[in-house]
Amino acid sequence: MATLNDIAVAAAINILTACAFFVAFAILRIQPVNDRVYFPKWYIKGLRSSPSSGGALVSKFVNLDFRSYVKFLNWMPAALQMPEPELIDHAGLDSAAYLRIYLIGLKIFVPIAFVAFAVMVPVNWTNSTLKNSNVVFSNIDELSISNVPVGSSRFWTHIVMAYAFTLWTCYVLKREYEKVASMRLHFLASDHRRPDQFTVLVRNVPPDPDETVSQLVEHFFLVNHPDHYLTHQVVYNANKLSKLVNEKKKLQNWLDYYQLKLSRNPSKRPSKKTGFLGLWGNRVDAIDFYTSEIERLLKEISSERDKITSNPKSIMPAAFVSFRTRWNAAVCAQTQQSRNPTIWLTEWAPEPRDICWDNLAIPYVSLTIRRLVVAVAFFFLTFFFMIPIAFVQSLANIEGIEKAAPFLKTVIEVKFIKSFIQGFLPGIALKIFLIFLPTILMIMSKFEGFNSISALERRSATRYYIFQFVNVFLGSIITGTAFQQLDKFIHQSANEIPKTIGVSIPMKATFFITYIMVDGWAGVAGEILRLKPLIIYHLKNFFLVKTEKDREDAMDPGTLGFNTGEPQIQLYFLLGLVYAVVSPILLPFIIVFFGLAYVVYRHQIINVYNQEYESAAAFWPDVHGRIITALIVSQLLLMGLLSTKEAAQSTPLLITLPVLTIWFHRFCKGCYEPAFIRYPLQEAMMKDTLERAKEPNLNLKGFLQNAYIHPVFKGEDDSENEAAAEECEKEPAVVPTKRQSRRNTPLPSKYSGSSSSSLPDDTQKMLRP
Repeated sequence: MATLNDIAVAAAINILTACAFFVAFAILRIQPVNDRVYFPKWYIKGLRSSPSSGGALVSKFVNLDFRSYVKFLNWMPAALQMPEPELIDHAGLDSAAYLRIYLIGLKIFVPIAFVAFAVMVPVNWTNSTLKNSNVVFSNIDELSISNVPVGSSRFWTHIVMAYAFTLWTCYVLKREYEKVASMRLHFLASDHRRPDQFTVLVRNVPPDPDETVSQLVEHFFLVNHPDHYLTHQVVYNANKLSKLVNEKKKLQNWLDYYQLKLSRNPSKRPSKKTGFLGLWGNRVDAIDFYTSEIERLLKEISSERDKITSNPKSIMPAAFVSFRTRWNAAVCAQTQQSRNPTIWLTEWAPEPRDICWDNLAIPYVSLTIRRLVVAVAFFFLTFFFMIPIAFVQSLANIEGIEKAAPFLKTVIEVKFIKSFIQGFLPGIALKIFLIFLPTILMIMSKFEGFNSISALERRSATRYYIFQFVNVFLGSIITGTAFQQLDKFIHQSANEIPKTIGVSIPMKATFFITYIMVDGWAGVAGEILRLKPLIIYHLKNFFLVKTEKDREDAMDPGTLGFNTGEPQIQLYFLLGLVYAVVSPILLPFIIVFFGLAYVVYRHQIINVYNQEYESAAAFWPDVHGRIITALIVSQLLLMGLLSTKEAAQSTPLLITLPVLTIWFHRFCKGCYEPAFIRYPLQEAMMKDTLERAKEPNLNLKGFLQNAYIHPVFKGEDDSENEAAAEECEKEPAVVPTKRQSRRNTPLPSKYSGSSSSSLPDDTQKMLRP
């Protein structure tokens, strides 16, 4: 059983690690040679130039101003100086809202910690239950609910505190939900004009034997949105072409590398082996080899591009449809288009940067099957992962290791090694297990067919949270303390199991403290050091960079990583809310994490991260929902724990808490969630009216013409698209569709210039401009 001394050793190790990372970062960031690694966002915006462009040779690599070393920690106050409105303009609402998650943690747990240490700790500590029992315990356990005697009236204190903590948490959540919803609406109203504000994604376009998908989409929206439809772009299955283009880019990088190598040593032409990874095969001239391979790929790319544009089967039953105003797009995106609710499905189009182009080629009818397959796969991934987790948690128990490997007993009993194993090793081992999980979950989410990167990350984040809840939280509680008693656990009666789990909850506080220090403190400090991007940048800079453009491409600013970062934060919310009443000693460690992470990630958002997309904080309902889930779990676990303490008279009062929390969640969902799902028509109309007043001659069609073209086509078709964009928005004569079984479309089409003959002459005259 870990003691306060073990926790102190673990804390010292993690504090020293974090301090080492911070000192290394503070020194490395002021070196001119590392400027692009630690300030890439300013370079991308064009607001910063390389400090190594002039001066002495040494000064290009090393900062010779010794005064800057004295102020090496000034990045911390600098990270807090930028006001939130300026931060939103600089980095976007997604980044600002993400930082508010850390602020919520501080707002919730700082007051709770003060109250818990003032009330709960004395109530728990001023008992001698554990001392008078035969249970092995530590100093930390004396500060927990485990030290309160069975049937004691002191449990009323825990119940009252549970109500107080719940009310305070709900109050903070409501204020933040209201604030972020207001920020989102303000951001959408004041944001610069974006293509996704005028565009909807149409899925499941029904097949028609007489018309192509493009013609069918145009005629459908000309008929059903006659005064609002502006233009559209069909979706192509260009996945094979995209792979060829990516392969060409890789080969081009190798060609650039060998050409640079030749320029540095013209007397010797570089060579390579043609076999796997260049390990075997015929040795050939590297430049000639890659030149011929690129020429071959260019022919394949040209052929594949022609095949896609000429083959109707390459056109998917989907399209991006743009409208004349935001109001028109909002109406279309939020209404049913056909009497058959399974066709002509509309939703807001993601912004062009956010689109997952590969998934748009997935047939809509297969999405349900794909999601079922992934759900089954995720179930097995989650519950079979319990096996290595159980092994990791067993490392926290010295007796378990000594039984499994008696020959290690003399080594393990060394005081420092024993403290290291119990206080540091379990957390770091678990962290290593979880490194590869986010990549697996993102692959699963992509297989499901979501059409935007933000949706992929949100779904992956949800699964990551569920995985951590089952394996890291519940798995640690159940397998960690009861590992040696597994045989008893299996054979004991069902009504005895809650007692085993109930006792395990406070006893696992030690493990979670070490996990918070390893993952939270040292992990956050490691994030700001950016060791991996630093090494990769200098390798690229040495071997590949020959122009300023190459140097810009070598920068890796990275992103927030919502799919991994947010579930990690939510684990700390879960731990804080569960242990606030049970074992408050955990709270200071969580508060340090939230405070440290807020400063670090604010610095990274301002100076480093370059977001791939902007969803206007569309993830916030997920954030709110997961904190509510953590709150309900904490209430249910407290109920189960008190039921093992023979507090039968007081326990029923806790039943009200989950009910009130669920009601609160439904209240917030009804009040604020619509702002994250739908776009108010009033806001859209206001924005359109202001835009018409400011820019009466705006060529919106030209602005939207190229916005939703697949990236692999943009290089070839720019001239054609620009010519189309410059055409005036004319309203030609009424034209017929190619469908013989339906009436002619009483509005213009770019596919034909003939007049309608099936409508009366008077009607045609009225429909013509």
